[in-house]
Amino acid sequence: MSLRKPGLDDTLGPFSMPQFYYSSLLSPPGTREAAFVYAISSAGVAFAVTRACSSGELDKCGCDRTVHGVSPQGFQWSGCSDNIAYGVAFSQSFVDVRERSKGASSSRALMNLHNNEAGRKAILNHMRVECKCHGVSGSCEVKTCWKAMPPFRKVGNVLKEKFDGATEVEQRKVGSTKVLVPKNSQFKPHTDEDLVYLDSSPDFCEHDLRNGVLGTSGRHCNKTSKAIDGCELMCCGRGFHTDEVEVVERCSCKFHWCCFVKCKQCHRVAEMHTCR
Repeated sequence: MSLRKPGLDDTLGPFSMPQFYYSSLLSPPGTREAAFVYAISSAGVAFAVTRACSSGELDKCGCDRTVHGVSPQGFQWSGCSDNIAYGVAFSQSFVDVRERSKGASSSRALMNLHNNEAGRKAILNHMRVECKCHGVSGSCEVKTCWKAMPPFRKVGNVLKEKFDGATEVEQRKVGSTKVLVPKNSQFKPHTDEDLVYLDSSPDFCEHDLRNGVLGTSGRHCNKTSKAIDGCELMCCGRGFHTDEVEVVERCSCKFHWCCFVKCKQCHRVAEMHTCR
C-alpha cells in the first residue's frame, strides 16, 4: 500500500518523494533515533525541493529573486541564490501535515513537529555566501555573490551533533497551551534547533527483533579505535573474538603508456575482530 499523498508527482514535477519517507515515520517509540529520522527527513525534503528550484526542474519556483542589489560589504548580488524559503515552505506543508491533521495535541505530534522544524533550521542557519571574481587577469575588480545551501553532508553532521545532545522532554500544559519541557528540571530549555525525544532508546547491544534491534554480536570492530566502531564500545563490554584471515589486495601498481594501470595481487595475513 502506498502512503504517498495523492497528486504529489503533479506538484513536484520531475522531483518525486521516496516512498520510504512515510514508512520511516511509523515507528511508535519517541526515541532520539526517531527524532533524528524526522529531522533529517524534513531537511531532505526542503533541500531536494530547493535544489530542484535552482536547477530549473520545477515550474512553480526558481531562484530567490529577493536577493539582489549591492550588499553592505560592497559586492553585487547576482547569480542564482537558492530559494530556501520555497523549499522550507513546501517541507512544512508536506511533512508536517500528518501531525497537524491530528490537531498536534499529543506529545508525540508535538515532538515530531519540533524535530521537523529543527531539521529545516539545520539548513536555514547554515546558508552560505558563494562568490565569483571578475576582472582582468583574474583580478577581483567586480565580485558577484549568491546565497547557497550547505552540502547535505554538513546538514547531516549538524543533526548528528544535535542527536548526541538531544533533550528528553515531557508534555505539560501552560495555560491553554500544551508544550514540551525538559523532563529533568535542571536542564536548560531546548531551542528550536535542538532535537527532543520522549522515550528512552532500546538496548541496541542485545538481539531484540520485537523492537527491530539486531544486536552487535558478530559485528566487525576496530581493536585500536576509541570511537563508536571500536571493540570496546561496539561489543558493549562482552569482549570480542580475534581471527587471522588472508587478505588479497592490489599492490605494486604501475601506469603504462598509454593508458592503463597494471597491478599485482598481494596476499597478507590480517587480524579480524568480531564482537561476542
